[in-house]
Amino acid sequence: MALALAAGVLLTVAAFTVATRRLLGLRFGNVRMLLAGTFMLVIAEPLMRAFARTVDPGDPGITPIWFFILAVVCALLAGLIPLVIAEILIPSGSLPGPLELAGRLRRHLTRSRRYLRITRILMRHGLGPYLRGRDPDLGAPSSRARLARSLREALDDGGVTFVKLGQIMSTRADLLPVEFVEELRLLQDGAASAPWAEIEPVLTAELGGPLEETFAHFDREPLAAASIAQVYRARLRTGEEVVVKVQRPGITTVVEQDLDIIDRLAHSLERRTRWGRAFGVADLSRGFADALREELDFRIEAGNMAAVAAASEGEPVHVPVPYPRVSGRRVLVMEWLDGTPLGSAVPGGQAGQDLARTLLDTLLRQIMLHGVFHADPHPGNLMLLADGRLALLDFGSVGRLDGSLRDSLQRLLGAMDRGDPLGVSDALLEVVPRPDEIDERELERELGRFMARHLVAGASPDAQMFGRLFRIVSSHGLSLPPEVAAVFRALATIEGTLARLAPGFDIVTEARAFSVRHLTEVPDARRVRDAVMQEALGLLPMVRRLPRRIERIADAAEHGRFGVNVRLFADERDRRHVTGMLHQVLLTVMAATTGLMAVLLLGSDTGPRVTTQVGLHQLIGYNLLLVSTILALRVLVIIFRRSG
Repeated sequence: MALALAAGVLLTVAAFTVATRRLLGLRFGNVRMLLAGTFMLVIAEPLMRAFARTVDPGDPGITPIWFFILAVVCALLAGLIPLVIAEILIPSGSLPGPLELAGRLRRHLTRSRRYLRITRILMRHGLGPYLRGRDPDLGAPSSRARLARSLREALDDGGVTFVKLGQIMSTRADLLPVEFVEELRLLQDGAASAPWAEIEPVLTAELGGPLEETFAHFDREPLAAASIAQVYRARLRTGEEVVVKVQRPGITTVVEQDLDIIDRLAHSLERRTRWGRAFGVADLSRGFADALREELDFRIEAGNMAAVAAASEGEPVHVPVPYPRVSGRRVLVMEWLDGTPLGSAVPGGQAGQDLARTLLDTLLRQIMLHGVFHADPHPGNLMLLADGRLALLDFGSVGRLDGSLRDSLQRLLGAMDRGDPLGVSDALLEVVPRPDEIDERELERELGRFMARHLVAGASPDAQMFGRLFRIVSSHGLSLPPEVAAVFRALATIEGTLARLAPGFDIVTEARAFSVRHLTEVPDARRVRDAVMQEALGLLPMVRRLPRRIERIADAAEHGRFGVNVRLFADERDRRHVTGMLHQVLLTVMAATTGLMAVLLLGSDTGPRVTTQVGLHQLIGYNLLLVSTILALRVLVIIFRRSG
């Protein structure tokens, strides 16, 4: 008996689901449909009893059937109303399912524990007031130095992700005062190494077998340890001396938790503090998260190495060769280089000048000619080889530019070289997304003052030059695309590297010399001729058809047959939008019309009697009222479903 009752309930709910989808034209979640169907069943019996009391035993047989149908439709309507109210209050898809909700709760608890730990670290280092909305005191150098030291210590205690964040921040001289940049650079130093017992399982898992199957020799002591990976020296079974970069175990889970915390913290700071909005910390956190996730996949780094090597072909700067066949997501095997890190080996003298010129020339070629460049050329990512050459290391951060951006940057740098503020302003507005409102005259003046300060003869560039250019851009509401921001960040970073190689190195003069050499390699006449040929080939088919089209237009105008055909709503999306609006308006008019007719009929006492209590006009009015209500519910649920 219970089984038959359950089957009946399920069949009724299934029929209710089909009817609801047909009447409202939308699908709803299973839980909502089950609850609404159950409510319909609960209310159906009292409605039928109420309608049955209006029927006399002597009434014709068709009368009870009419009232039974009316009771069923009223019960159906009673089930539709909670669905529409739920859709208005809580749109479909806004609440997760049970399994997703359990997963979110588990992640929330884990994140909350980590969040509390990070908050305690920030409080312990005196950064709590700045999280509550207090603007940092950056007036005096001593205040900046004290705050920078507290920030560096807090990031160091926060762990791998926050250390990496500090390392990225130390390259942003465009945003941070020099005291912060210098203090955060201390985070570039090596981290404590993980024991071999934790590293070996990562290696065997990525290699798909014991180390002996791939390496003839593997040194268990790391050459260096960083926040994300450790580096070992080894020799392949084929005899090549290699360096093996191994990701720290469990680092991905920790990084994802911390990135979520950083994202939430950044949005909170941007919402509650002026300095957070000024720096655009939410956008910075998103860019940092994307870059760090790429660094966690060493296959991307191997591809970056190959791309930069191709862009540096023929250059005197060496790029190590990766071994993709024995590398993976968490292990990267690359060529062993015999040399000394640039951070601890500074040649000085003429050798330093030559190396600085070579490094700048290589980076400018990568940016301006090939569009693939090393985006983080600080001293820790450079090595002085035994033969006197420089080598680039760590390709987790590589920038890419398409042809149009490279052309715009060339025009920008060319206008700077000519000392043309108007040309710089025009080229800059080609590089950045143009806002709706901008004071171009003031932008031109500020760029002119910038060039008069940094780019005139005798002016010596400093580490703040690109930072000032960034601030000019941001003060006018312009936002650099990530690709272009990577270019300026790389140029700002390489300033410090060049100063270490050759104190007093004039980056502006050398950049101008590069421009001259580049123009000599590709003469203006040949460039113009090639451009004209390409454009002419593209226009040739149109030019061939143009005389015949002009003749047909002139003939039609002469004989009075000239007309213009315009196809309205030629786009399918426009047609769908207008059709949907018309359907909605039509449903609204029908709902209002049937509702008005129902009210008029319900108030009428004329006409034949169906029962002793209900007339025919009133019965029709009840049915029209139900139809009007269903149509109105359909309009409402469509409106709120679209707005949600």
